[in-house]
Amino acid sequence: MGVVEGLLALGLILNVCVVCNGGTSSPFVRKVEKAVDMPLDSDVFAIPPGYNAPQQVHITQGDLVGKAVIVSWVTVDEPGSSEVRYWSENSDQKKIVEGKLVTYRFFNYTSGFIHHTTIRNLEYNTKYYYEVGLGNTTRQFWFVTPPEIGPDVPYTFGLIGDLGQSFDSNKTLSHYELNPRKGQTVLFVGDLSYADNYPNHDNIRWDSWGRFTERSVAYQPWIWTAETMKLILLQKLVKLYLSSLIPTVTMFLIKHLKVLHPSGILSRELQHTSLFWPHIQRMENIHHNINGLKRSYRKLTGQRLLG
Repeated sequence: MGVVEGLLALGLILNVCVVCNGGTSSPFVRKVEKAVDMPLDSDVFAIPPGYNAPQQVHITQGDLVGKAVIVSWVTVDEPGSSEVRYWSENSDQKKIVEGKLVTYRFFNYTSGFIHHTTIRNLEYNTKYYYEVGLGNTTRQFWFVTPPEIGPDVPYTFGLIGDLGQSFDSNKTLSHYELNPRKGQTVLFVGDLSYADNYPNHDNIRWDSWGRFTERSVAYQPWIWTAETMKLILLQKLVKLYLSSLIPTVTMFLIKHLKVLHPSGILSRELQHTSLFWPHIQRMENIHHNINGLKRSYRKLTGQRLLG
């Protein structure tokens, strides 16, 4: 090899090293020790003050294209109201929509009153404020709707999975909130939290998780899915699994867990009505990439993921 060829080869190698950065994008090293749940008196689990104050407020995308939002919350002392009052940033006119409430029981646990209300016909790329609760315990939050779907419209997603409610969970959520690229919605990739290591799978730990995540999920949609293990266990109707099945279906509307063919494939009707993230229109191409489906990639929208 001549001198020129050698210099070119060396330059190419150095260029590859600089561009690829050799896997040194993060100094994070996972701890060997098992994660420990935060105690129930932690400040991140604090109950909002006031009689029957709404808690565990969370939102998710309410249709396939991003023009609807489902607002959910829990009241503990009495049912209260399932109304949501909302208005756009540039308007003082409040609109009111009425939702529904549900409850559930598990072992010796009885849930609070779980409200779900859908706001429809929203404008794209608009900031909205919304209120839940009554009287002196009204609580106000806000969200921003996504831009209209298009091939050249960027949208930044954050990816979170297996969050739980340990001390490390709090760090994870804080890292996402402080990320300078500012995710616009979260794709939650399964395993919200865990209660199976508590007596009777104490569902109080689902209430604490709802209060813990409210600081993010009340202000931007978290779009849910369930991991493979839950889909497999559901078919076998394993009683142990019900400790997480019931709250995820009832509180977080992961409805696709309910209707499976024996083969484990979602029914056609459910595929058109479920709102978990692989079926959101904006997510179609990412769904194909993650699951390796044998279909051609279709140009849909600019997408960025925050890991």
